[in-house]
Amino acid sequence: MDITEKVELIERPPTEEIVTHDELIELFKTNSSPKHYIGLEISGFLHLGSLISTGFKINDFVKAGVKCTVFLADWHTLINDKLGGDWEMISKVSKYYQDAFKLICPEANIVLGSDLYQEKTEYWSELVKFTKHMSLARTMRTLTIMGRSENEEKIDLAKLLYPPMQAVDIHFLDVDIAHAGMDQRKIHMLVREIFPKMKWKVPVAVHHKLLPGLSKPADTNDSQILGKMSKSDPNSGVFIHNSDDEIRTKIKKAWCEEANIQNNPLLEISKHVIFHEFNEIKVERPEKFGGNVTYTDYKQLESDFAEKKLHPTDLKQTVGEYLVKVISPIREKLNLSEELFEAIKKSH
Repeated sequence: MDITEKVELIERPPTEEIVTHDELIELFKTNSSPKHYIGLEISGFLHLGSLISTGFKINDFVKAGVKCTVFLADWHTLINDKLGGDWEMISKVSKYYQDAFKLICPEANIVLGSDLYQEKTEYWSELVKFTKHMSLARTMRTLTIMGRSENEEKIDLAKLLYPPMQAVDIHFLDVDIAHAGMDQRKIHMLVREIFPKMKWKVPVAVHHKLLPGLSKPADTNDSQILGKMSKSDPNSGVFIHNSDDEIRTKIKKAWCEEANIQNNPLLEISKHVIFHEFNEIKVERPEKFGGNVTYTDYKQLESDFAEKKLHPTDLKQTVGEYLVKVISPIREKLNLSEELFEAIKKSH
């Protein structure tokens, strides 16, 4: 596979931004199998965005010859009060995340934060040196990566360690490509600013689009987190453990305004999940409503929806059926004990 093909794989949806495109080309010229990483908090049930869309993107990197790492940030989970800040619970759910990513991305290496910090004894001394380059104001501004506001008044000191730790993780994993959702962009910009001062290797940053939630988007100033699919809101997303009927029902109830292509969750799912895995989307409908139609690319589907040639009801039914095809085999293979299921449920 030549460099152009590799770059095209990394650029394909759901990728939204590469910082920078030229650096990525240069990286492949000098390194045929660069190292990648994506970090995840262990914060509840996995869903269409956190596991499937993310996992599919990781597989694009794998196809491009990149050595991929899924970093399960257990200490970050504790710092951010997820899963009740219960370490035993975090460890159990970490195992569920490992199993899930091994299933979706069998080629990816999985690293636990606690293992990395134990192995790299110089991690904490380097973290202190890194924080010497960060002002308190800059640290507060990066708290949005944790789903928190930079204006929060009651914040414990540990939370201020989260952003620099996330940056220093990148260094200690020896990463050439740092990959995350658009909501993590601020950290990668921090890395690009401070790593040269530390004389550390500066990675290329790749950001993918976050799948929007299924409900009507609320007005927010931050377009990056506009109504994203959330682990804590069971109605906002399609979860891996939803039954086939639950998936169909959720999609049926999803916000999908006729002819509106802005932040339409069903169009986004079609683009980033269904077309990622299927060469075509077949819409089955009665003759009196135009009969069956097959779409071989997303633009064609979006255009028909915008021009009212494809009705929201038909789109919903189609997306529901395709998601069942995607999720059902994963759900059947992913073991989650009743005890752990209930414990995760209670922690939200």
